[in-house]
This record gives sequence, structure tokens and C-alpha cells, in this order.
Amino acid sequence: MLELNGAEGGGQLLRTALTLSICTGTPFRMTGIRTGRPKPGLMRQHLTAVEAAAAISGAEVRGANPGSLQLEFVPGPVRAGDYRFPIGTAGSTTLVLQTVLPALLRANSPSTLHLEGGTHNPMAPSVDFLTRAFIPVLRKMGAHVELKLERYGFYPAGGGSLRVDIAPGTLVPITLADRGALKSVKAQALISAVPGTVADRELAVVAQRLGLGSEALEHRSIRPAVGPGNVLMITIESENVSEVITSFGARGVTSEAVAERACSAARAYIDQGVVVGEHLADQILLPMALAGGGSFRTSRPSEHFCSNVSLISRFVPIDITVNGHPIGSFIGNRIDSNTSGWTVELK
Repeated sequence: MLELNGAEGGGQLLRTALTLSICTGTPFRMTGIRTGRPKPGLMRQHLTAVEAAAAISGAEVRGANPGSLQLEFVPGPVRAGDYRFPIGTAGSTTLVLQTVLPALLRANSPSTLHLEGGTHNPMAPSVDFLTRAFIPVLRKMGAHVELKLERYGFYPAGGGSLRVDIAPGTLVPITLADRGALKSVKAQALISAVPGTVADRELAVVAQRLGLGSEALEHRSIRPAVGPGNVLMITIESENVSEVITSFGARGVTSEAVAERACSAARAYIDQGVVVGEHLADQILLPMALAGGGSFRTSRPSEHFCSNVSLISRFVPIDITVNGHPIGSFIGNRIDSNTSGWTVELK
């Protein structure tokens, strides 16, 4: 049984361990779960990820309780099926999905997931990010995944719902070295139970900062309202990949500040010329490792990325380098800054 230190990262570390465990059949014990967070231990959305991973693999689990700092997880064979996982809060449905998706791609027959909770949460990929950026990359790797948003769920009200249909298939290595010509830049402002002027002001800033015409702007009011919520998304579509920049409205934050944050991130991505954005890099690292290889050019990898590399190496025999250097060299800041991006290679 692998012994893992959960204090080295947050909930993402646990979800990555669950994914790798059910994909490889490797049991693990994680201690000190989220001890560096303001509310340490397992929270509702983490427990749902544990329950989902256990359900599809018939796992034996110890320590799956609210606030628990330790978890033992012993997986069995992955089982296809029709599964429903209600988080019961505004916890992210997309993070639970990403926990079990790679394993269900390895099952021997199709599966369907019904997930209920938050669909657009700060600190988590939105459903739109998955459908426009993440899932298209998985399809390039050979995955067969269809995601349907049935009901929006904004933080903190939740109440969202999505359905995912998954057909089994083998992931294959791919190379994402060139994003190709820029095809379009579009902005979409979603509002629910907040004044429409919020979206109008956000889109006005985007139009001015990125030079977009009215045809590239969408103001969308969610009906019926599902609790207060505001999300601004900028989708940058290129020939070979798409990036989705997401900025969330919040009490005490002006519409202009929400839009400026999104525009700065969008401009940085466009100007740097990298293929894979920071958050997409975090999320495709694990599927590529399970595929046995691949490479991509990205912006400077995040702390989540680096901690995931260390964890992946405990489960999967694969070397992951950044600009040809071991990840430890990158963490130590001994790799020179590279304005044209960093090349991540798995082999």
C-alpha cells in the first residue's frame, strides 16, 4: 500500500490519488489530508469524489468521514454502469467527474454519469471549460465523451446538474506543440439573479481591451434563476486547441475588475503563443501519463502541476520533464525563464 502525504497539497492531490488508484489497481493510504487549508480534512465534495471512485471500482474504504485527515483506499476492478452522484452542496461536479472519467474510459462497456452540485465554481474548471477546452483534447487522445449541461449551478447555491456519456477506449499519446492560426476570440457573460448591467459592464471592458465587436459578445441571463451568480468567460479558439479564460463575479468586486482580470489572462495567453494554458496543463497531465506519453507547450507550470507530477511518479512508471529538465529542477527555479513557453514531455 502506498503511503502518501496529504499535507503536500489540497483536494486535488486526493483526487489525483483516487484516479491513479482505480486506474492502476494500486491501494493507498493518505495522511494529513488538507492540513494546510483553513478547514483541514475531507469536505463534502472530497467525500463525493471518494464515494464515486469507490462506487465504480468496488473499493474498500476507511476514513471517509467529514473532517477526516486520513483515508485508506483499496480499489477493485473498474465497473461500467449508470451512476448518480449528488454532492448535496455547491461542490464542483466537474472535479468529481475528472476523478472517475479516466477509469471509466478503461471500462469494458459504456457508462453514464449524473452529477448534481456546482457547475461554475471558483477554484474549479467550469462545465464550459471542459466542453470547449479539456474534452476536445481528450478526443484527440482517443476518448469518447459527451457532456450535457442540464441545469446551471453557481456557488454558493449549487443545484446544478450534468450528464456525461462515456464509451470505453484507449488513450494514445499526442503532441501539442503548435496551436495553429487564431480563429476567433469570443466573450460570454452569464448572470443569474443579479442585475443585467453587471454583464453589460463586463462585456464593455472586454470589447475595449480585446478589440471585439458586438458579434463576439454574448450576454446571457439564466432562467429560471438558480441563485445569484456571475461568470465571465473568454474563449480563444485556434486551429488545434481552444483556451477558456474564466473570471467570477463576487460581492464587493466591480464588474470592471472581473473583466480586467479575464482580459489580462486572455492577452497573456494570446501574446505568449503557448498551446496549452496553465489550468488545462494541470488537467491533461494525468490523462497523458495514463496514455503512456505525450508532450505539450505551456505557460509556466503551476504548483498544482508540480505536486501532481510528484504523485503520478508514485503510481505510473513515466518520466516527466520540463524543457528537458527533471521536474525537481523546475521546482527549484533553476530553469531559466522562457517567454515563449515551456515544453512538458512525458515518456
